[in-house]
Amino acid sequence: MFEKIYIYTDGSCINNPGPGGCASIVKVNSYKRKILKAGFYYTTNNRMELMAVIFSLKYLLKINKFFSSINIFTDSCYLYNGITNWIYMWKKKNWKNSNNKLIKNIDLWLILYNLSFFLKEKIKWNLIKAHSGHIYNEECDKIALLSAKKPTCIDLYYPFSICKNKI
Repeated sequence: MFEKIYIYTDGSCINNPGPGGCASIVKVNSYKRKILKAGFYYTTNNRMELMAVIFSLKYLLKINKFFSSINIFTDSCYLYNGITNWIYMWKKKNWKNSNNKLIKNIDLWLILYNLSFFLKEKIKWNLIKAHSGHIYNEECDKIALLSAKKPTCIDLYYPFSICKNKI
């Protein structure tokens, strides 16, 4: 059976950069639901937006089902523009931005690129307005903020030396 997947994501950061959280709700055929979340001691909001989607796509690969479509909803313009537009230029320019410097969060963009490339025929990216009353976006926002307030993970990439001092 081919399943329709709906993924709602959000990231949160206190004193950006600072403690952060990410959350996603994965719905299968509009009824089964899985909540994924994590809190990090020191990170950025943009990294948490990316992590929420990465966790979701990894979860989909782990459950090993057949998907007819994957609809991803985000309120992050950074994530949405990055994955639907900027990523093609970054790849063409060897992951460098317009100033010829490596893009920020390259570690996560590479992971997301590889995961989404594997599933790209099925993924539809949707940008929604933050704090506009969308029930699943609001729920992800609350879960991400709670996760940021009770971190349990270390973001090893951003920036590890500062992260070590914060713990």
